[in-house]
This record gives sequence, structure tokens and C-alpha cells, in this order.
Amino acid sequence: MTTVGILGGGQLARMMALSGAPLGLRFLVLDSTADACAAQFAPLLQADYRDEAGLAEFARRVDVATFDFENVPAESARWLAERVPVFPNPRALAVAQDRLAEKTLFQELGIPVPEFAAIDSREGLDAALARIGTPCILKTRRLGYDGKGQFRLRSPADADAAWAALGAQAGTVGLILEGFVAFQRELSVVAVRGRDGELRTWPLTENWHEDGILSASLAPASAGAELESQALATARRVAEALDYVGVFALELFLKDGVLMANEMAPRVHNSGHWTIEGAETSQFQNHLRAVLGLPLGSTRAIGHSVMLNWIGAMPEAAPVLAEAGGHWHDYGKSPREGRKVGHATLRADSPAELAAALARVGKALGRGAQVAPPVARLQGG
Repeated sequence: MTTVGILGGGQLARMMALSGAPLGLRFLVLDSTADACAAQFAPLLQADYRDEAGLAEFARRVDVATFDFENVPAESARWLAERVPVFPNPRALAVAQDRLAEKTLFQELGIPVPEFAAIDSREGLDAALARIGTPCILKTRRLGYDGKGQFRLRSPADADAAWAALGAQAGTVGLILEGFVAFQRELSVVAVRGRDGELRTWPLTENWHEDGILSASLAPASAGAELESQALATARRVAEALDYVGVFALELFLKDGVLMANEMAPRVHNSGHWTIEGAETSQFQNHLRAVLGLPLGSTRAIGHSVMLNWIGAMPEAAPVLAEAGGHWHDYGKSPREGRKVGHATLRADSPAELAAALARVGKALGRGAQVAPPVARLQGG
């Protein structure tokens, strides 16, 4: 029986293990914490990601290794790759960990990106501000996610506050300044590439965020054939340049009919959770198929889906479960402010049916603000 090793034991590893059970797979999760939620469904090896002894034991017990999150040290991935197949490859992981390397790759591939500049000093920030202008966003090059490690500058007068907030990290994880994009829509393309180079994408997904954390995703995004084609071409260029194997997501801004790349996630992605019930093959099972060299499954959408993210604490499940197309996912985490603790997916055959179900759930849970944007989009707004 094949054992898949997952570096990282969060909800993505948990859902991966659940989706791999029908394939007859076993799993081993390596995580630095004893209460990793994936350990409720797979054996846990507790060790630091830089602990060579822990990595060696992990390598001995698995047939192939993959990732639950992108902040696993790239050097640890390289060490593992000398002992066991690792997908995606360590280079892809290293590029996606560094916003500067990522943006530079996009630019080299001819993919539109916001203006950006590496920031190494306070003087460098002033020079970049003069070139890029405001509004703009100062970000850490590494380790930031869900809005963390970011400071928005609305005018040059904010430079002192931005440097006070993030400047100390210029010499450690590094900083990047990015021009602000006045986008019309936030979209993502989730793609999978097999060992044989076959690439498939799920339909474009539209996303809404609150405080930098994904709040809701709607799929298909009703973006039209031209944008779907743009997204597929962009995903293909990135995947082939990195010789990528597995699932990845590209977060995109739509501005004036053009898709601009924001970030890449070298793993299964929050905006692809709807695929568990809303597609022929979920992102989780297709990721496992890819890294094991198995045929990829269809990425065709089944009807229309909305995923709602639960942040901080779980709401009541009954209003979602009362819907014919309601699906509930509790990650088994303790409540904590800003923490992703679960999600729900609503699926229906038509946009009108989905809008009605979503409105009912939003009203019952007191989540009117969260459901309003996808409801409006489904109603043609």
C-alpha cells in the first residue's frame, strides 16, 4: 500500500487524507505541533521542518512527499528530494515562497503583474514610492499570508509608518513594494499538472475577501471564454516553466479585461474547496493522482457552487445542512480569532437556485454581509 507523506498538518492535509482514502492510500503527516488537525485522520510525526532526524524518519516511512503549505523550508524539501520523490519540486516551492522571485518569474513569462520593487532600506522605499506611486502595498517577501505582513500606503506620508511596521524584516525575510491594482474582480484559477505534463484547470473562481482572508468563492465565475482561455494559458506557462507536478492556484486581478497575476500557491487552495462537491474530481484527489503518476480526473463543474469560509469560530450547521445542496466541513480546530476553522459549500443546478439558497443561509446565520456579494453576482450584478 502506498504511503503519501504530507509536510504540514493543517486542514489541507486533512482534506487530502480524506480524499485519498477511496484510492487506498495511507498517509503520514509531519508537523511541528502536537494538535495538528490532520492528525485526527492520519498518523502524525511531530518534528521541526528543519530537524534532519525527523525528516529522515519521515523519508523512510513514505513513498512520495508533498506539501500542505508553502512555508516549509525549501532546503528541507531539497534534502528530502534526494531520498524520496517530492512533488511539487523544491524549485517551485522556493519560487512561490518569495514574492519577489514569484513576480519576477511572472514578468519573465510575459504575464501581467502590478509594478513592484525589492525594498532593502528606508531610502530604497522612498525611491520605489517615487517610481511606483501611491496607493501601494509594502509586503514581506516571505511568510506573509491572509493579509499578514502587509502595510497599505495611501500616500507618501505613510512611508514612516510602513517602515516602522515592517522595516525590521528587510534584512531577514525581505520586503517588496507593489503597486495597488484597482481591479474589477478578484479571480483564481486552480490547475493540476501530472507527471506526464498533462494540465487541467477547474473553471475560473470569483473570490471575495474580508480583512485579507478569503470569505467566499463562487464557481464557475461566469467570466466568459476569453478570460477562461487567458487563465489556462497563464497557468500553463507557469506550470511548464517550473516543471510543476500537482495542484496549484494563481490568484488573479481582473482589470479592464486583462488578468493580472497576484500570487501563486504551490498547493491545494482555499478557493478550490468548492471542488469537493462541485466538480467531477476535487482538487485534493487530483493532487494525489498527479503526485502518484495516476490519470487525472475531470475538472468539469457540476452545477454552480459557493464556498463560505468560517473564520474564528464555527456557526450553526443546521441552516446549511437543511439545504438540498448544502455541505459542511468542520476542520476540528479550536476557535481562535482569524483562524480558518471550517467551510460550507452550497451547490445548485442554476444561478437562481443557488442565490436563493445562499440568501436563506445568510439570513439564518446572520451572515448577510458575507453572502451579499456572491448573491448579487448570481443575480446578474
